[in-house]
Amino acid sequence: MLFGALEAGGTKMVLAIGNENGEILEQVSIPTETPGITIPKIIDYFMNKNILALGIGSFGPIDLNKESKMYGYITSTPKVAWANYNIVGSIKNSLSIPIGFDTDVNCSALGEATWGSTKGLSNSIYITVGTGIGVGVYINGELLHGMLHPEAGHILIHKHHKDTFKGVCPYHTTCLEGLASGTAIEKRWGKKAEDLREFPEVWNLEAYYIGQAIVNYILTLSPQRIVLGGGVIHQKQLFPLIREQVKEQLNGYIKTDQIEHIEEYIVPAKLKDNQGIMGCIQLAKQSLL
Repeated sequence: MLFGALEAGGTKMVLAIGNENGEILEQVSIPTETPGITIPKIIDYFMNKNILALGIGSFGPIDLNKESKMYGYITSTPKVAWANYNIVGSIKNSLSIPIGFDTDVNCSALGEATWGSTKGLSNSIYITVGTGIGVGVYINGELLHGMLHPEAGHILIHKHHKDTFKGVCPYHTTCLEGLASGTAIEKRWGKKAEDLREFPEVWNLEAYYIGQAIVNYILTLSPQRIVLGGGVIHQKQLFPLIREQVKEQLNGYIKTDQIEHIEEYIVPAKLKDNQGIMGCIQLAKQSLL
C-alpha cells in the first residue's frame, strides 16, 4: 500500500511517498511560496502516485476540530499569504482521497511513537528546537487535541537572573520560543547556533530554559519518555546539560525509574530527521480507518 506524506513548513514543503511500514520510497522538497504557487505543485506531485491517502503535518496554528467550519485551515499564522487558508480542502478537491491532518510537531511525535524512540509507550512528547519551538503530545495512544492543539513552545518561562535578553516572540517575549529558539540564540549572541559550539555559556543558558520547560511538561503531562529534535538539538553537548537541569529543577520532587535513569528518559529522535514525514505516513494510514 502506498501513502502520501506532506510536511508543510514555513520555508519548505517536504513531499514523500511511503508504504504501510513507514518506509520512505521517494521524497522531494519545494519552497513554501504563496498557496497559489505551492499548492498546484503539491497536487501535481501526488496526482499519479496511486496513493490511498495523504497525511499532512502543517505549521500552525491550524483548526483540527472536525465539527468546525474552519476544519483543515491554517488559521492565525504570521505567514500572511497562508492565514485562514483551507489547505486540506484545496488538496482534497483535486486528489479525492482521505486526508489526515495535524500539526507538524504532532506528526513528529506520532512518527517517533510508531517507529522510533517512543514505540510501545502510550504517553510521550516530542520537542523540536529550531527556528521556533514546538511540542507534539501523544497521550493515551493518541495525539492530543482540545480547544486547539498544544502550543507548548509558548509556555511562559522564568528568565535566568543573568539574562538581559528581551526575547524574540512578538506575542510574549519571555516564552520558551522567545528565549531559547534558534532565532533567539542568533539574536542574543549575534551568531547562528552551529557557529557557537565552543561557547559553554550559550549552551548552559539554553539548557536552563529547555530544562525548565521539560520540568513543566513532566509535571503536567507525565510523559513516559521525552524526545528532542530540531536543528538546535543537533548540538549533542546539550543533552547532558538539559538532563542535569531537569534533575536540578525538579529538586527531588519526582522520584521514578525514569528520572533515576534520565539518560534513557530524555533522548534524541531516532528516525534521522524523518520523524515528521513518517508521522505523516501514519496519519495517512489512520485516515483510512
